[in-house]
Amino acid sequence: MSFDFLSKMPTPDELKKDFPLSDDLAKLKSERDDEIKKVFTGESDKFLLIIGPCSADHEDAVIDYISRLSRIQEKVSDKILVIPRIYTNKPRTTGMGYKGMLHQPDPEKKPDLVAGLQAIRKMHIRSLKETGLTAADEMLYPENYTYFSDILSYVAIGARSVEDQQHRLTVSGMDIPAGMKNPTSGDLSVMLNSVVAAQSGHTFIYRGYEVKTSGNELAHTILRGAVNKHGQYIPNYHYEDLIRLYNMYSKLELANQAVIIDCNHSNSGKQYLEQIRISKEVLHSKRHSEDINKFVKGLMIESYIENGCQKVSEHVYGKSITDPCLGWNETEKLILDIANLL
Repeated sequence: MSFDFLSKMPTPDELKKDFPLSDDLAKLKSERDDEIKKVFTGESDKFLLIIGPCSADHEDAVIDYISRLSRIQEKVSDKILVIPRIYTNKPRTTGMGYKGMLHQPDPEKKPDLVAGLQAIRKMHIRSLKETGLTAADEMLYPENYTYFSDILSYVAIGARSVEDQQHRLTVSGMDIPAGMKNPTSGDLSVMLNSVVAAQSGHTFIYRGYEVKTSGNELAHTILRGAVNKHGQYIPNYHYEDLIRLYNMYSKLELANQAVIIDCNHSNSGKQYLEQIRISKEVLHSKRHSEDINKFVKGLMIESYIENGCQKVSEHVYGKSITDPCLGWNETEKLILDIANLL
């Protein structure tokens, strides 16, 4: 047998007991969840910005960045709801490279998943306490969601996970918004099938139990672009793409119809500065069509303190060690521009 069992993982209850969420922070989280939920149900016309580093790497830099976001949030609170990206699970196409804080709480040391779980929970709680903003993360491992279910306000299901049955069924038991990305192939029907599954109730095996879920009406789609058989990027944020998805949604009996536009990845061709132009084009499409205006609930933007990306060994404060991100100066201006265009 090729498995080497290194250490027994703590249970979610054990981790939550070691790193508890105070009653005050739990109340703040509940209030934030309610405000975000109303965007998806149509009770609020605020616009979501799910924004932050490609991967959360160093706690101090991440908290510094989110503190800056919180100050901007105060300026645009009448129009925009900011959800910081604290992405601690990094899917890798080949399985190689930095897999996020879960695997390596210190990017230059060996993997330690127990220490990773502890570091993630500690960072999320510190962020909420210091900034008042609850965050988003990508659900790379469905069984890990319950470690953080009391601190996350948004979950994304990645392009390589969206076809997986366990991801879809786990989302069906959540009570927070979960965005299902289109697969790397760009097949919109795959993405919509995942939303249908996630909004439905199921019985399945989860963390050693037979569980039953009632469905998550807040499950929705995320357009992130695609790659064709020649390896070329195919964007899907244009007006025609939004109309096509809206019409496909309309044929389904779902609790809500909603899409978030991922402005990076295959939509930008991984040219991070293009996120500025893409954001503004999406806003133009919203102004052009009332259907699209109600349908597009927000944007997903990769942003950090410094422009671009770096190798792990370079140690530039606040610069991504995975995909390149928009720097803070550009980010601040973009957020204010978006508020003015809404």
